[in-house]
Amino acid sequence: MAKINYLGDQGKIKKFKRGGTLVAIFLILSFLMGIVGGAGAVMVLSSSTRLQNILGIKNSSLNINTTKSEKLRLEESSAIIDAAKKVTPTVVSITTTATAQDFFGRTIEEQGGGTGFIITNDGLILTNKHVAQAGDSLSVMTSEGKTYSAKTAALDPTNDLAILKIEASGLPVVDLGNSDDLQIGQWVIAVGNALGELQNTVTVGVISARERQITAGGGTSQQEQLNNLLQTDAAINSGNSGGPLVNLTGQVVGINTAMATNAQSIGFAIPINQAKSAIDSYKKSGKIIQPFLGVRYTIITKDMIDSMNLKVDHGALVGAGQGQAAVLPDSPAQKAGIKSGDILLEINGDRIDENHTLGALISNYKPGDEIEIKIYRDNKESSIKVKLGSVD
Repeated sequence: MAKINYLGDQGKIKKFKRGGTLVAIFLILSFLMGIVGGAGAVMVLSSSTRLQNILGIKNSSLNINTTKSEKLRLEESSAIIDAAKKVTPTVVSITTTATAQDFFGRTIEEQGGGTGFIITNDGLILTNKHVAQAGDSLSVMTSEGKTYSAKTAALDPTNDLAILKIEASGLPVVDLGNSDDLQIGQWVIAVGNALGELQNTVTVGVISARERQITAGGGTSQQEQLNNLLQTDAAINSGNSGGPLVNLTGQVVGINTAMATNAQSIGFAIPINQAKSAIDSYKKSGKIIQPFLGVRYTIITKDMIDSMNLKVDHGALVGAGQGQAAVLPDSPAQKAGIKSGDILLEINGDRIDENHTLGALISNYKPGDEIEIKIYRDNKESSIKVKLGSVD
């Protein structure tokens, strides 16, 4: 009834009062609708064309056409449904089992849950490293309910990524997208084994931010710094770790990794482009090999600029805690002459800052690549060339 706009317009009702025939028709219709209630309303709506002919009205708002906003909502809903249907068959639930001893010295089994997705039809699965390392044994359940024993094929030495292997063939495979194309506000879908119990749960949200830097950890796992992450408000719960973050075309654009427990709807995912190099490395060498510079550093913040009276407003300050080397022995950094206290400003012209960390920029290269680093030392800027090493 809300679409019959002119019936609620007082100006048009006044015009009806000046036309006897129209007033009579209006009253008759009101009386009939009052008698037949909801059914009468449906009858009048379905007969809107006939009513327009009777009243001599053309192009009236009685036409029950879908509005642009409704069409957009329908298109978005359809895209979400299609994307979920496309990716869900490739998503697997991962169960981890670890043995431990209780207070009385008895051996007990502790189980955990995570998510992964199939990247090759012969059984390679991408997930988080913290999922793969959570137990002594791993099992995988596909969307069809088939269960396989899994083994860890490779762990990424610098990122929270792992590749698992199951013995299978003819499996459905995900379509990997391009995370560099993502825009703030773009719709995305998270799929995962929520709470370790609710297999293939689908949640929807948007890309809230890009290039986030966080320190993550949980339970007894060691905390680690994660760089260049996607932030999303799609619900990511315990058990979603390692699952895909998908765009509306059904392409995986991220790997769900962490959530903020003291906030609402703040989750983080590793961009899929960071994982592509790990996948390619494993396919070529049987292990994940990443580029290596060999420094420990702290990203410069505004507080550091003020407290240390720094003359630069961005960069990575080379330094480490007590008992740790700021520049690792025999590393590419040491061979190139990088020293503790240096501030690394740019790599090949790309600025190093809180949103573009040193580790994130290095990950864009391959072992053996030569890069140019701009350095601030002794109140002067200079540039050096470094040939990246490898770590596996």
